[in-house]
Amino acid sequence: MRWAAAALLAVSLLIVPAGASAADSVISQGKPVTASSTESAAFPASNAVDGNLGTRWSSAFSDPQWLQVDLGATATISSVVLTWEAAYARAFSVKASANGSTWTTLYSTSAGTGGRQALTVTGSGRYVRLETTARATQWGVSLTEFQVYGSGGGTTTPTIPPGAVRVAEFLADCPFSHRLPDDPIIFPNMPGASHMHSFFGSEVTNASTTTQDLLNANSNCNPSIDKSSYWIPTFYNGDTPVEPTTGIFYYLGEGVRDDLIAQTQPFPLGLRIVAGNAKATGPADNTISRWSCLHAGEVGSSPDFVTCPAGTMLESYLDFPHCWDGVNLDSPDHKSHMAYPVNNACPASHPVVVPKLRQVMRYPVNGNPANFRLASGRGYTMHGDFFNAWPVDELARRVNDCIRVIVKCGTDGRP
Repeated sequence: MRWAAAALLAVSLLIVPAGASAADSVISQGKPVTASSTESAAFPASNAVDGNLGTRWSSAFSDPQWLQVDLGATATISSVVLTWEAAYARAFSVKASANGSTWTTLYSTSAGTGGRQALTVTGSGRYVRLETTARATQWGVSLTEFQVYGSGGGTTTPTIPPGAVRVAEFLADCPFSHRLPDDPIIFPNMPGASHMHSFFGSEVTNASTTTQDLLNANSNCNPSIDKSSYWIPTFYNGDTPVEPTTGIFYYLGEGVRDDLIAQTQPFPLGLRIVAGNAKATGPADNTISRWSCLHAGEVGSSPDFVTCPAGTMLESYLDFPHCWDGVNLDSPDHKSHMAYPVNNACPASHPVVVPKLRQVMRYPVNGNPANFRLASGRGYTMHGDFFNAWPVDELARRVNDCIRVIVKCGTDGRP
């Protein structure tokens, strides 16, 4: 019954809606799209902008929900066409935004009818979002197509230059900035409540730091446009703190299938992610952390300190989770809003693929690790915190030009 309803709409899909000029066209098809949730992996957000009435996006069975498309650049919007599957929204609004955070309502109703709804609107923006607040059925909300008509926008499929290295990557190289016994994620507004942390990137991070504080402050990263803050437990050799020669933060497309890498979405502004286990009591408690020796053969896999030969440096690797629930910028335990992929795909509970952040620290020490420790304990307590403050458009460009097309980029976000 639900698939039959979609089939009956196939003829009307190509009709330009009333109110749109002859020059207007669909500017949303194939563009990057995110959603608050998905019913399952079979009904991803990308189905709503693929131009195929035989596929659909379907949300979880709850209110509210949202679906958002990135047009690639600012566009003039003349109409929005919603082609609902049988599970539709009774109350919903359509909004536009230039930056993905401040929204203008273009249309709103509490008497949605389902079927094919062609909405004449007037507005502009790079991002267009459907927000639903009341379902008409016991199911979620489901769209076979979400079409934005207008002019402008931008391409989201860059040309791959000849000779480009086919690795989905860009990076930020951020030196040590300062030390404080603060943690604005775990202990917000509680100065001195944490063990000692070493901070990288933003030069102002403390216990009370907010997203706006980061955006307004200087960063020591290359590129300096990355206003994010990164922090780790301070490393000690005996009682002497030792800081890394640099902190390198790789943004990667890996751990999921290539078709899912192509759907990678930028981190939302203000997202907080914690990786590792500061309370680990043994190596088995923190398997995502690795220690190895720079220029000393194979990369080790031990989550505890290793003995490095003279002339080398001790290295720490830590991979962050890169499946987001699509809703929350943080969670009570600071981890539940994120997840690691399972079987090369994100779980249904965390359907949005975001870049995989890999933190690499290189310490100018080697030899017997007996006197090495972290502020949190042994090497297996290594953990990392990330507070995203990349400018929205700049992060979106890097995700589009480097991650989605599987191209290795430098700190400037270019191949």
